Amino acid sequence: MLLCFAEPTGLKNAFHAELLGAMRAIELANQFHWNNLWLESDSALVVNAIKNNALVPWSLRNRWDNCIQTSMNFLATHVYREGNTCADALANACLSFNHLMIWMQVPDCIREFYGKNKLGFPNFRFVNF
Repeated sequence: MLLCFAEPTGLKNAFHAELLGAMRAIELANQFHWNNLWLESDSALVVNAIKNNALVPWSLRNRWDNCIQTSMNFLATHVYREGNTCADALANACLSFNHLMIWMQVPDCIREFYGKNKLGFPNFRFVNF
C-alpha cells in the first residue's frame, strides 16, 4: 500500500460518490507523480465512464475531463465489493469524517481487512432469500 484516503462527498447517489472517489485517486496519484495507476472500483458504471465520458454527469464533467487527460497511464477494472473490503471499510469510516483524510500507512480502521487481503484470504457476503 502506498496511500489510502477517505473523503466525505456530500453523497447525492452512489454513482456520484464512486466517481468522486475515482477522481480523487487519480488526482492524488498525479500529485505524487505516480505515472501508473490501477484503479479498482466496485462500480461497473465508473469503469464504463472512463471509456465513455457521456456517462459522467455535467456537474462533474470538467473535473473528470481534467483527470482523464493527465499524462498518467491508468487501468480501470471492476472488482466486486467482496474483493475490495479495504475500500468498503474506508467508505464506511469516512461517514464520521468532515474532511479529506490521507494515510501513507495502513489506518487502524482497515488494518484487519488489509491483513486478510494481503494474505489472500477470501471474503464472502452471505445473502438470505
